[in-house]
Amino acid sequence: MQLLTLPATPALATSIRATAQVFEDPSSKALLTHLQQIAPSDASVLIIGETGTGKELVARHIHQLSNRNQQPFVAVNCGAFSESLVEAELFGHEKGAFTGALAAKAGWFEEANGGTLFLDEIGDLPLPIQVKLLRVLQEQEVVRLGSRKSTPIHVRVLAATNVNLEQAIDAGHFREDLYYRLNVVSLALQPLRERPGDILPLARHFLQTYRQRLQHGPKTLSLCAEEVLREHLARQYPRAGKRHTSQLASLPQSDHHREGSALVALTRQTIRARDLAAKYPGYHTALTATRLPQAL
Repeated sequence: MQLLTLPATPALATSIRATAQVFEDPSSKALLTHLQQIAPSDASVLIIGETGTGKELVARHIHQLSNRNQQPFVAVNCGAFSESLVEAELFGHEKGAFTGALAAKAGWFEEANGGTLFLDEIGDLPLPIQVKLLRVLQEQEVVRLGSRKSTPIHVRVLAATNVNLEQAIDAGHFREDLYYRLNVVSLALQPLRERPGDILPLARHFLQTYRQRLQHGPKTLSLCAEEVLREHLARQYPRAGKRHTSQLASLPQSDHHREGSALVALTRQTIRARDLAAKYPGYHTALTATRLPQAL
């Protein structure tokens, strides 16, 4: 099974980003084949998908499959900086360029030189910065804030968005010329609810991951629990795949030990369908839909 995971960082503990991606569903296998085809080129790629569909995971995989895989991979969330700071963060600044600029600093483009720069939430960039980004992509050089000297760069840009950029163009919020510069290759990522074949492999992965982390908990899902899980998560938003499958492993660690399901799960090595339904109310509908015995 092909499995992609993000490097472990403290920030992931509260993140709604997808931290794992599998390619078991037929549509996911087709995506993986496409990634392998486009990775060796230096073409810009626009990755489109809802929050939690694994855009950064896909970007990292493209980098690993490319000829730049020994060079830096730098991921930047364009929505994480104010308009006054985003230019300095992307392109760098010289000492004294603005209040608080006590020393010169390279921007993310320079940090990623020779490698790959992943611009997440590209649709959040202010229009003035979009103009400067377009010039950097065209000229392959950056000018630090407060400087007149250009610095050549050789960077592959992968961008991602969870908004419809064509609608943003029509609304005057995104530049059309920048859109076409970024959208040389387009990848549309499906949410987990449209990739049912990936649900159980992800559930098993998170179950194993959290058991290893906690040194405690169930090891497997019963066949009926797997059916309920598939039925439930296929109806949810994409990030529910991460949220609910990770909850499976933490079931025995619940503070609500008074619940019968949690007490049973403390000693049971297999999570049953009734454990899911008892712990998470949303699973009741799925359990009813499957018409399976609750004890299984």
